[in-house]
Amino acid sequence: MTRAGLFSTMAVAVFAGLFGASPVCAEAGPACSAPDALMRFDQAISHTAARISEGRGLKVVALGSSSTFGIGATSPANSYPSRLEAALREQYPDMHIEVINRGVGGEDAREELARLDGSVLAERPDLVLWQVGTNAIVDEEGVSEEGTLVRKGLARLKAAGVDVILIDPQYSPSVIRRPHAGAMVRMLKTVAQAANVAVFRRFAIMSHWRTVEHVPFERFTVKDGLHMNDWGYQCIAKLLATSIVAAASRPVPVAAGPLVRQARL
Repeated sequence: MTRAGLFSTMAVAVFAGLFGASPVCAEAGPACSAPDALMRFDQAISHTAARISEGRGLKVVALGSSSTFGIGATSPANSYPSRLEAALREQYPDMHIEVINRGVGGEDAREELARLDGSVLAERPDLVLWQVGTNAIVDEEGVSEEGTLVRKGLARLKAAGVDVILIDPQYSPSVIRRPHAGAMVRMLKTVAQAANVAVFRRFAIMSHWRTVEHVPFERFTVKDGLHMNDWGYQCIAKLLATSIVAAASRPVPVAAGPLVRQARL
């Protein structure tokens, strides 16, 4: 059985009896917060900002593996894409907001790259959230190889004219004990900067919970030491929504080119 197939089997077990249930509130936990410096995007999401400012609605596709699919949550309604959709709808109640979950448990960047066209771009999204890097860390795959795959994926997404936000790995026991966790996070930041793509710094945010706010891992991860629980997913979704809203509200800088040409007239 492939790794993705194994995770699909796990998902059936985790969600058994819950698909027909009503959405439940995330379990009680500490205050959901993170420093502004960790949440601010260095790059603009111009297409998303234009869609929102013009009131034309927003379609988001969440691409990734098990922490996008929602392994560890008590129901699909408590996955981060579902909670993100709810948070964005709360921010923009008069606008059509849709967040499509295209997470497949166990996948790596190569498998996600293979389904960009059929699973992601076919939806004609305005914004793609790409959660990537965790399985490469856990499987101890090469950071350089992962970087090559991510560069290819970003190039294809940008060529399609969509905004992209990379979501880096989670800060959890099963991730941080691997030797290349820090290198993977740094690589994703470097690749994103080169591609002029925003990064949602999940690793740093969750590290802040644990090392600064002293929140026990058990409050935001499940027993496997890898995946988040309801509170963890809901908080990440809330903070990501806050980051998206803030970035979409910032004025888009005027390109320097036309100003230079005017000065030469």
